[in-house]
Amino acid sequence: MHALPMYLGLDLRGGVHFLLQVDMKGALTKRLDATAADLRSLMRDKSVRHAGITRERDQLAIRFRDAEMRNKARAAIENSQPDLLVTEVQDGADFKLAATLKPEAQKRIQEFAIKQNITTLHNRINELGVAEPVIQQQGADRIVVQLPGVQDTAKAKDILGRTASLEVRLVDDENSQNPAVMEEAARGQPPVGTEYYVERSGAPLLVRKQVVLTGDRLTDAQPGFDNQTHEPAVHLTLDSAGARIFKDVTRDNVGKRMAILLIEKGRGEVITAPVIRTEIGGGRVQISGRMSTVEANDVALLLRAGSLAAPMEIIEERTIGPSLGAENIERGFKSTLYGFIAIAVFMSAYYLIFGLISVVALSTNLLLLIALLSMLQATLTLPGIAAIALTLGMAIDANVLINERIREELRNGATPQAAITAGYERAFGTILDSNVTSLIAGLALLIFGSGPVRGFAVVHCLGILTSMFSSVVVSRGIVNLVYGSRRKLASLAIGNVAWK
Repeated sequence: MHALPMYLGLDLRGGVHFLLQVDMKGALTKRLDATAADLRSLMRDKSVRHAGITRERDQLAIRFRDAEMRNKARAAIENSQPDLLVTEVQDGADFKLAATLKPEAQKRIQEFAIKQNITTLHNRINELGVAEPVIQQQGADRIVVQLPGVQDTAKAKDILGRTASLEVRLVDDENSQNPAVMEEAARGQPPVGTEYYVERSGAPLLVRKQVVLTGDRLTDAQPGFDNQTHEPAVHLTLDSAGARIFKDVTRDNVGKRMAILLIEKGRGEVITAPVIRTEIGGGRVQISGRMSTVEANDVALLLRAGSLAAPMEIIEERTIGPSLGAENIERGFKSTLYGFIAIAVFMSAYYLIFGLISVVALSTNLLLLIALLSMLQATLTLPGIAAIALTLGMAIDANVLINERIREELRNGATPQAAITAGYERAFGTILDSNVTSLIAGLALLIFGSGPVRGFAVVHCLGILTSMFSSVVVSRGIVNLVYGSRRKLASLAIGNVAWK
């Protein structure tokens, strides 16, 4: 049948559960920093002279030396940045614009941040090879992550919590070669528009704040080795726009140094700062610099999966061992088995042959349900096993209705064959009504529920469909097989009295 085994949930297989808090203020800060870079490009394109663009808490401050330039800049910003609310501020002798994000833009950015983080987490976990992870939003700013089968919690926490993104910037070569300037920069006073870093080789350098290229332009990142030094490296592939930008920057800055930074948790690290020897086209870039093979693999995974739109921290962590999961499976299996046996004994004793037929139909229902779960590759959880046990009770309820209806027809003087026909046809309406109402409740749980509730709802809805089929079609087929060919049927073994 080519059936596949069902995926087991966290409570049956063991694994780890994380609750992550998304830093919504961090998402807004990141957007403001990106907007500041866009405004610098805008001012340059529009030939607007300014005295600096800086972020001050939750707003951008743009300074000018005269009112004319300020007015020109405001018009340009309002035309190109509809998400910004721009106001004029007089700060001493300076003419200043204060730009803040509009409330509707803040809400949209925060909603995008949590969706982007969920997408990024999906990509990272898929790279880890975890089968059927659960990644869901909880509330306005939290994400639940469940990783069945994962026992290396340290590795999982490291991959989930890291916020790696790539930035390409130019090195301020002139000031980097000035010992006096570098000494001041090392004490925390770098020249305006630069930042002080130390390469992995230990050499200090000044990197310009203006970002030339970001990791958003990446289409792929794979670990590998440097062809010349044979050191571990990460090979990057840029999209068409990124390749064009990189080609233009390398063409215009031959002989200068370019710094490739890895930004994690708000802190940047210069991975490498090579000298640009020639124009680099084709969109293929290599970064290397005293990396280990493991680090190259991790960096490639993070860059390939995409960066997080906002920082996150783990505020809750639970680990379920595989032994506890095996115990849950055993208990769930026993409860279902004992429930089935109890139903089979009762039905056989109370309805005799028709009771045995009902038990066979119930067995078919259980087989169909498990087959569907296998075909759909649904994740089975402990609530899902509870739903299977509940399905057995609901499925046998339909057969009870049919059997009692046949008894009633026999009491009213109908012949055995007529009683069978009337019993199935007249009980069908009641069975359909009860199952439809149960299905509506199950669909509501499926749509609005999450986590264990959703797992219960999936099995519950499938169980209703299979029970409708088995209780009506399968049991009717078996009854027809047993009694259908007997034209002159004298009696039916359907409990306490064989009606004649």
